[in-house]
Amino acid sequence: MSPSRSRVVVAGGHSAGHIEPAMNFADALRLLDAAAEITALGTVHGLDTTLVPARGYPLELIPPVPLPRKPNRALLRTPGRLRESVLAAGAVLERVRAEVVVGFGGYVAMPAYLAARRLGLPIVVHEANARPGVANRLAARMTTRVFTAAPGVRLAHATAIGIPLRPSITGLDRPALRVAARQRFGLRPDGPVLVVTGGSQGARTINAAVSGAAAALRAAGVQVLHITGPRHVVQVPDGDLPYVVVPYVHEMQYAYAAADFAICRSGAMTCAELAAVGLPAAYVPLPLRGGEQRLNAEPVVAAGGALLVDDAVLDRAWIETTLLPVLTDPGRIAAMSARASAAGALDAGVVLAQYVLSAVADRRRRATAQRAAGR
Repeated sequence: MSPSRSRVVVAGGHSAGHIEPAMNFADALRLLDAAAEITALGTVHGLDTTLVPARGYPLELIPPVPLPRKPNRALLRTPGRLRESVLAAGAVLERVRAEVVVGFGGYVAMPAYLAARRLGLPIVVHEANARPGVANRLAARMTTRVFTAAPGVRLAHATAIGIPLRPSITGLDRPALRVAARQRFGLRPDGPVLVVTGGSQGARTINAAVSGAAAALRAAGVQVLHITGPRHVVQVPDGDLPYVVVPYVHEMQYAYAAADFAICRSGAMTCAELAAVGLPAAYVPLPLRGGEQRLNAEPVVAAGGALLVDDAVLDRAWIETTLLPVLTDPGRIAAMSARASAAGALDAGVVLAQYVLSAVADRRRRATAQRAAGR
């Protein structure tokens, strides 16, 4: 390894919500330092072995350490498992001669943070969610380089920068791609389009509510691109206007470009992407984990770029009485789009990469000063 190249280890494994921003950050770092040597830490039990190699980065596997939120038998086993994972992470850091660890939370982040601290490496933390996880709460006490998706996140030393996103999202020109995107899905070039998605696995409540209102949507001139998720089936009768049903979309920028409005869950990445491309939405937070998804949506809702509806309230009647008047009001959609864009962040990946490169440079300067002092 050339000493002039920054050597960075990213720890954000197991779930797509941790892996995706980690890989987006890695892409941004390569833009600033094309020779950067980036290694990802992951586990065999998550999506790491699928998502990380697909993005072209080397992957090192360590034992996962799920941290239970409540006292139970798993908690009693945690110290031993954590020690094993910290040793494995430390071995990787030493082998690749890491100069900094950038963590995004998740099962591999805690061992990576602890291993970095033992080796005296700088730690950089990014928290995508409005409610930080255990690993990032602990890491925020080890470093002052802590970054969040939005202001108001309760994390020590936090600076809000947004979430690192793919260039296909940050560089998306929705109006320019609109016609081609609609052709791609078999939609008409004119008239409002509603995109429906429950995330990678789909959402039964959203699927049922929107498909149940299919007749009313068509009668009002609204086309629908309904992404059901691979485990769900939605059947809608044929009609005059397209109601396109697909299980999954691999390149979501086309779905965003085709649409005028979205109805979806409010995971951190979804909220960040829709705000970045200026697509207004009705967010339906997943009613789990203490309302974490609701917190993710609140900044753009407060800015006027989105609606918020509880999962328990969402049904066909809500679509017909509350959402439909919005979908058929071009002026309101345009205003919400502008407010969503104002709440978005396009440069989070580059900003984070700049901070990481600064941490590497600081470490190298200290090392040089120590060598000079020892002569």
